[in-house]
Amino acid sequence: MWRRSSVHQRHNYLRRPKKPQPWLLIGTAAGVLVILTIVIGAASALSDGGEKKDEPDKSTAAGRERPSATSTPTAAESATVEAITPQNNPEFAALLKADSCDDANLDFATRHDGQTVAFNGSIVIMAPHGDYDTRYDFLLGPGDKGPNTAVGPAFKYEDVNISDTVGAGDKFHFVAEVDEFNADQCVFLLDPV
Repeated sequence: MWRRSSVHQRHNYLRRPKKPQPWLLIGTAAGVLVILTIVIGAASALSDGGEKKDEPDKSTAAGRERPSATSTPTAAESATVEAITPQNNPEFAALLKADSCDDANLDFATRHDGQTVAFNGSIVIMAPHGDYDTRYDFLLGPGDKGPNTAVGPAFKYEDVNISDTVGAGDKFHFVAEVDEFNADQCVFLLDPV
């Protein structure tokens, strides 16, 4: 006669012993994953995500026929930083009516490098900057002719973040810092303020 206990004993005897779990290794791997997740989260929160988010809007263009979107300077800043305009600078007024490849462009850019200029103008061409969807390069012209601008220098804003819908032909009051004049392309490079 069979005994139940002997069958169970025999069954336990034939079972393979379980390998012990490497709890130290599992705990270490989990800790590394937690730390990696925290580091990646912090890095993505601090990085620009490839689109330079949280960078101030470089465009002074906020919509059709709207004033400049630049911040209002304090009284101390106003006294030290006065923008060059066609009204207060005859040289700049003449430049806005000169040929885009005239030597006066290079002379003006050299003498006024880093200074702020302000003028009424329009967007001649707007093109995406690289592979970005919200960053653009703008070719600007003085006056209100947009794509038909034929007089004055060709001003260029590069890599500008735009939140509103704007396009060629839109008119604005531009405020920018003089960067340089590219004589090969006959383009005046400006940095929006």
